[in-house]
Amino acid sequence: MLFQGTAHRYGRDIDTDVIIPARYLNTSVPEELAKHCMEDLDADFVSKLQFGDILVAEENFGCGSSREHAPISIKAAGVSVIIAKSFARIFYRNAINTGLPIMEAPEAVDGITDGDEVTVDADAGVIVNKTTGKTYTAQPFPPFVKDIIEKGGLIESVKAKVRR
Repeated sequence: MLFQGTAHRYGRDIDTDVIIPARYLNTSVPEELAKHCMEDLDADFVSKLQFGDILVAEENFGCGSSREHAPISIKAAGVSVIIAKSFARIFYRNAINTGLPIMEAPEAVDGITDGDEVTVDADAGVIVNKTTGKTYTAQPFPPFVKDIIEKGGLIESVKAKVRR
């Protein structure tokens, strides 16, 4: 899996209430959730995001409640992958279950600034900051996680297995 886009950098402890505010949880429609992704933290996030861009954050991204709406809104907004120093465990699992690629790479986070052009080879675990020319490593996805993400999430992955 290859991703390339502009980095949008945020701090630590970005919780699910900031990713998708509770006032929008009256829907599960991804396109509707995407319209409000990160708006309480960065009102311009959705308007400056280009499809395929990359979200970069410090520690504990996705802390707070266990709502799956958070990774759904990020993916639907057009983010291709999230790179963070660490993720809240429930967010980590919800991201994989919804087909949103995420990578823990503290050194990469330290070396990427807002607006940098970044490429990610998730299969090899290689992150390249094209703006600075620096390369970082991350743990590649195990095959079963890669399958879930490539199928669009856990439900679609299970449906594909049942069809076989």
